[in-house]
Amino acid sequence: MAVSTNDLRNGMTLDLPEGLFNVVEFQHVKPGKGGAFVRTKLKNQRTGAVIERTYRADEKLEQAIIDKREMQFLYRDGADYVFMDNRSFEQLQVSTGTLGGSANFLKEGDDAVLQFYGEEIVGVDLPASVELAVSETEPGLQGDRVSGARKPATLETGLVVQVPLFVNPGERVKVDTRSGEYLTRA
Repeated sequence: MAVSTNDLRNGMTLDLPEGLFNVVEFQHVKPGKGGAFVRTKLKNQRTGAVIERTYRADEKLEQAIIDKREMQFLYRDGADYVFMDNRSFEQLQVSTGTLGGSANFLKEGDDAVLQFYGEEIVGVDLPASVELAVSETEPGLQGDRVSGARKPATLETGLVVQVPLFVNPGERVKVDTRSGEYLTRA
């Protein structure tokens, strides 16, 4: 579906010859002399690379239709993750490479929104934060109350985050899925 550069919005997905791109930022510019143009910042859906492009005003670009499906992570099957569609109950095997960094925050039974372009998964929407159990870390000692001091902790999904000294193995912590940082004890 062709869309005019005058109709661009943040979050819109475009199908350009270089690949699938998300509009991060756009700005309409009308100089005193010459024609108007649109300055954009685009993020590649597959690689995450950000590029800047300038288009003439009212130039036509191809908009990609992204289908978002709510799915539940069931279990791991070797290196693959098995998801179930919450509407049709169909199961889908997804490779670790397709999920990217999102795999670090998924545990069995969690819901995620998978973004499809045709039959290809191009992204994963997770909640802003998730609760995960600490599987391994050095035990906290009496007196370890130094403000801002951190230690590494391995979580149940294998993700390693920096946590305060008072966090012990077996405790549940909240982790930000966008930055991968410790937020608070759960």
